[in-house]
Amino acid sequence: MTAIRITLAQINPTAGDVAGNLTLMQGAARQAQSDGARLVVFPELSLTGYHPGDLLDDAGFIDRVESGLSQLMLATRDTPDLYWVVGSPTRREGPGKPLHNSLLVVCNGEIVLRYAKQLLPTYDIFDERRHFEPGPDVAKVLRIGDAQIGFLICEDGWNDSGTDYLVNPFSRLADAAPDVVVSINASPSNIGKREQRHALFAASSRRHKLPLVYVNQVGGHDQLVFDGASFAVSPEEGVVFEAQRFCEDVVTLQFEAGVFRDLSGQRLQPVSAEGLPVMEFYRRQIVLGLRDYARRCGFRKAVIGSSGGIDSALTMALAVEALGAENVVGITMPSKFSTEGSVSDSVALCRNLGIQLIEHPIRDLVEQYSRGFSAAFDTPLQGLPLENLQARVRGTILMEYSNAFGHLLLTTGNKSEISVGYCTLYGDTNGGLGLIGDLYKTEVFELCRHLNASAGREIVPVAIIEKEPSAELAPGQRDTDSLPPYPVLDTILKQLIEGERLGIGEREQVRQEYAQLTASDDGKALVRRIRQMIARNEYKRRQAPPILRLRGRAFGSGRQMPIAARYEF
Repeated sequence: MTAIRITLAQINPTAGDVAGNLTLMQGAARQAQSDGARLVVFPELSLTGYHPGDLLDDAGFIDRVESGLSQLMLATRDTPDLYWVVGSPTRREGPGKPLHNSLLVVCNGEIVLRYAKQLLPTYDIFDERRHFEPGPDVAKVLRIGDAQIGFLICEDGWNDSGTDYLVNPFSRLADAAPDVVVSINASPSNIGKREQRHALFAASSRRHKLPLVYVNQVGGHDQLVFDGASFAVSPEEGVVFEAQRFCEDVVTLQFEAGVFRDLSGQRLQPVSAEGLPVMEFYRRQIVLGLRDYARRCGFRKAVIGSSGGIDSALTMALAVEALGAENVVGITMPSKFSTEGSVSDSVALCRNLGIQLIEHPIRDLVEQYSRGFSAAFDTPLQGLPLENLQARVRGTILMEYSNAFGHLLLTTGNKSEISVGYCTLYGDTNGGLGLIGDLYKTEVFELCRHLNASAGREIVPVAIIEKEPSAELAPGQRDTDSLPPYPVLDTILKQLIEGERLGIGEREQVRQEYAQLTASDDGKALVRRIRQMIARNEYKRRQAPPILRLRGRAFGSGRQMPIAARYEF
């Protein structure tokens, strides 16, 4: 009877930190040994973290990787007869790229199996073909005790329909008739991705009658966040186990006679298909993304410009959850155009959050700049240049504070504004990371309400949520002076930027609303105008801070558009 204990080691590796990642792996392996496991499974590229990018072009880095592998092989001797399934770049010979994205099985100080990833994604945020050569079209299996184990690496399991690549590693592996499939992964998170993974791998498991364990990386890496959510799939029952989301989790399962059980011997039951509510998903993804970004970049504290508006309010609330109130500072910088509420609402917000608020008025600085401009250029500073000046003065003050006190400056732009360039380069775009840059404005309002409802109290003051959006850079200014109402704008942007990458439910709703809008000549003219604004402001987005990715298509590496190009509208 086939029986084996398998540990799913959902760890949070750091890109490039070979020694630190090995330490994480050793800790998980000790737990696996304590649980009586024969196999401990780590994520894709677990030794280097996913993805190390052009570090892979550095010969010194590859030397460190190989040294780390040697240390890992020695470490496996401390867990006798425990098989470590690890992901690592490995050198290769011959024409083509010099590296493979490899899965290695190591036991008692020896590599007992090597498998090179066959399908190297080059779409959306992925560019693995930049550094790796595809592995050969072969299946790799290993007998451990009386269990025959088959192996895949991430994308190799995503082409079972045969529509995206010419080869199907899953089908090839099924021909080798393993008892159970082990898939190591670094699958970034976005809304709907968990459900997509479950559906795809459950279908493949059912089609080939193969049980499967799927081990994913967790943690924030620059713009990407990995949610973990490793799982086990039964051909008959679908997903029967799911690890925790957005945190490390090392769990041992017992696989016996084709059935997954917990360590007490209880048969695992199907996991609910329903994931987190959308707003809670956004919240947890942003919090983990900021926490890891700050930690890995050496920041403990953050500073945010507090305008009294909803974007900065949401950014501060999320920063407090990620870093702690004692590590977040708000700075309010009123000008002569600021309303009384911009300061008083900031005070109320920071009181609710328990964070320090510093006031730094900019009226005198702006007037001094204006006098200098008039004297030098013999023309008054007014209109858009004066509006942008205020944003740039504020951005400079925030960067001064960041430089002086070592805080990470968080930019506060949302996806609606960033899409159409309703932001000031070198002003409110200053910063090291954008938390809400993949949230449309309507979602910003919704997430603020969700935070308040979850807390059972006002975190973001209702006065801020209900306030009409305004940049407050000119007398009586409102966002609707320059933009259509946000519900209309967001429908257009979702269709133009994401389109088929929207989730199924959202996609249908957006299609209907977009069709209604473009049924009129005025609606068509508005869409053309928004298209022009998106294209015209690509140069701003290219210079903006990285944005935490939440949706299927975010600005950054997942959307690569030219700046100097001719666009037809």
